[in-house]
Amino acid sequence: MPFINTKVNVTIPEEKEKELKERLGEAIKLIPGKSEQWLMLAFEDECRMYFKGDAGKPLAFVNVKIYGSEQKEAFDHLTGEITRIMNEVLSIEPANVYVAYEPISSWGWNGGNF
Repeated sequence: MPFINTKVNVTIPEEKEKELKERLGEAIKLIPGKSEQWLMLAFEDECRMYFKGDAGKPLAFVNVKIYGSEQKEAFDHLTGEITRIMNEVLSIEPANVYVAYEPISSWGWNGGNF
């Protein structure tokens, strides 16, 4: 039950969004037991963002919510892959990407909770 919300201050053309969707769908497999089958994604482009007081560089904030407990080593691997994806697809330097993780203990779906 992962959810990845990506906010960037650049435009995401449709073909780049599709590539992001596909690559993040593969990357989520770095978390044991997770797959694209339950992955929900959201993309917010052209956000007004500042980093170190500067809005002049391409920036990304990626929030990853995962049902279950924290898996630090897997999160480390996923952060590396997410920053690589942001760089290769949207030309956002890894130093300008924040990735936040939120392990969730209760997750609702289809009228009930896990």
